[in-house]
Amino acid sequence: MPRDGSATRTRILDTAERLAIDHGFSATSLERIIEESATSKGAFFHHFSSKADLAGALVQRYAAGDIAQLDRGLAAVADVEGAGPRLVAFIEHFEDEADDLMAEQSSCLYVAALTERELIDTGTTAPIEKVVLAWRSAIAAMVGDALSEKGIAAPEVDVDALADHVFVTFEGAFILCRATNDPSHMRRQLGALRVLVDGLLG
Repeated sequence: MPRDGSATRTRILDTAERLAIDHGFSATSLERIIEESATSKGAFFHHFSSKADLAGALVQRYAAGDIAQLDRGLAAVADVEGAGPRLVAFIEHFEDEADDLMAEQSSCLYVAALTERELIDTGTTAPIEKVVLAWRSAIAAMVGDALSEKGIAAPEVDVDALADHVFVTFEGAFILCRATNDPSHMRRQLGALRVLVDGLLG
């Protein structure tokens, strides 16, 4: 059992993330976070100076996890031969993991954070932009290689927009899953994207 307080900090973050996703950050009081994380006010303020500090830590942690997920996806398809098949396999990797992802969480913290004007104005959401750019850069490189492999001129396809569409599919699917109370939409939307990309590459 760690004695440096890391377990308490993680418990607070886990609770705050769940509540923020379910109810919004502004609507989630510190009192509720403290109560549901089974901690004390003193322990909370030992780890976080304010609710705003907690929000920053939440977004930073979630963004770091998102980058780690991107890296795992890239590693999973690194040995796939051919740029086109590698891109399709990259999307399929997340399609295969979609049900597990939705079993772990009902929505995305980004959706909650980016609807909070207070968090945007204070710069709390800045790490999200870095994540978007990281996904764009990695996927755009695969898209560019895949198009070149097929002899498709880059001007015919907006490489960055297609790369962003992978990220957009994730976020849109989270909203669709919540709106319909059907987590299978994540897998189905990623499957639809894979079919579209496969069709583009012929």
